[in-house]
Amino acid sequence: MRYLSTRGGVEPIGFSQAVLMGLATDGGLLLPERFPQIDGPMLQRWAQLSFVDLAVAVMAPFIGDDLNAEELQRLVERAYASFSHPEVTPLVRVGDQQVLELFHGPTAAFKDVALQFLGQLFELLLERSDGRLNILGATSGDTGSAAIYGVRGQQRIDIFILHPHNRVSPIQERQMTTVLDANVHNIAIKGTFDDGQRIVKALFNDLEFKSEYALSAVNSINWARILAQVVYYFYAWGRVSGGDPGHRVSFSVPTGNFGDIFAGYVALRMGLPVERLILATNRNDILSRFVNTGLYQAREVHHTVSPSMDIQISSNFERYLYYLMDEDPAAVSSLMASMNTSGELRIPPHKLAEVAALFHAEAVSEEETLAQIRETYSAHGYILDPHTAVGVRAAHNHPGAICLATAHPAKFGDAVARAIGKEAEPPPSLQGLMEKETRCAILDADSAKVKAYMQQTLRERHG
Repeated sequence: MRYLSTRGGVEPIGFSQAVLMGLATDGGLLLPERFPQIDGPMLQRWAQLSFVDLAVAVMAPFIGDDLNAEELQRLVERAYASFSHPEVTPLVRVGDQQVLELFHGPTAAFKDVALQFLGQLFELLLERSDGRLNILGATSGDTGSAAIYGVRGQQRIDIFILHPHNRVSPIQERQMTTVLDANVHNIAIKGTFDDGQRIVKALFNDLEFKSEYALSAVNSINWARILAQVVYYFYAWGRVSGGDPGHRVSFSVPTGNFGDIFAGYVALRMGLPVERLILATNRNDILSRFVNTGLYQAREVHHTVSPSMDIQISSNFERYLYYLMDEDPAAVSSLMASMNTSGELRIPPHKLAEVAALFHAEAVSEEETLAQIRETYSAHGYILDPHTAVGVRAAHNHPGAICLATAHPAKFGDAVARAIGKEAEPPPSLQGLMEKETRCAILDADSAKVKAYMQQTLRERHG
């Protein structure tokens, strides 16, 4: 399998090179040259597999010869050994809907599914090449801690994670800043998550800096992140369908960065029987506005009870745009140039029907989010975190939809307590965090200052 850039400026590269490159060198995002096609008999077989064996089956065609079967099996087994549930991503019935629990990893968020895998993959690739890597990423809450836990203590990797100062939950902040391994570097920037994304993209587009410091990405701009998330769409379908290829399901996905729902789109393109992808946003509704109007327009970022979705520039949106524009890199480049200069882009009117045929989109208010937590708990005794509540509310007219539960409710104790009068019982991985020592630098939201901090830190670490 070879990988291409959405903007057409990168010669086809292999899977390993795509993983280490992260953001394409032309500023675009990397995608496979084709999607493997899964027929009915194979869907039936996959529905019977364990999560680990299914992950191997889904990933193998995208990886090709870069890993042999034994290496991939061993890597996947190690990645998911740290999950507390034997099914890794279990499905739970809650009323008329199914909740896919993606929070049983070490940081109690769905990002663990991808980042435990990516951490193991980085380690293997660096051992092969006797290389070193500096990971740079921005987080709106959960990506940072999941990435840190995926690579903490590794000898060949340093990781720099930017988060918006005082704009993540206290638990999310502590999950990052209490990791004191020498290779972990937390940076709180005085700004929003979108500022962090802008800084990361600026430094990746500084090709001299990127090359000299061997930068790579763990944000969902890294294709391996998306690939790992594709697996649980097939897994959830298999658990509700009994392997019947004619059984179609809808998925409701709370999303800000478009990565998790794009993984569902990849599964659909591979042949998964998807009825509808329900795109659920909070007040920061750039994606739901796009689905409903065809206009992708950035506005002010609002701070909400679902902070991981407090995003206006969705870094994975460009991947979907590539397919929507018939895999035309010139069209994508033109639209993204419009976005960069004017803060908005609009797709041709005839394309809006294509979007609407696949996605149903809703923006869920703060009041609706808290009400959904309260209603679900009252009716079923099940506690939703505020992001999952957004997805459940958006799926209210889709009985039987599979709602992706993206975080454990104990990570957002204040919001849960506002809704039901008490916090959720924390899992062992979250207990005692608020009493631990922390380490974090606080910097202006300025790419030059972040670059200088990284250079100084790495000189002090490695000479």
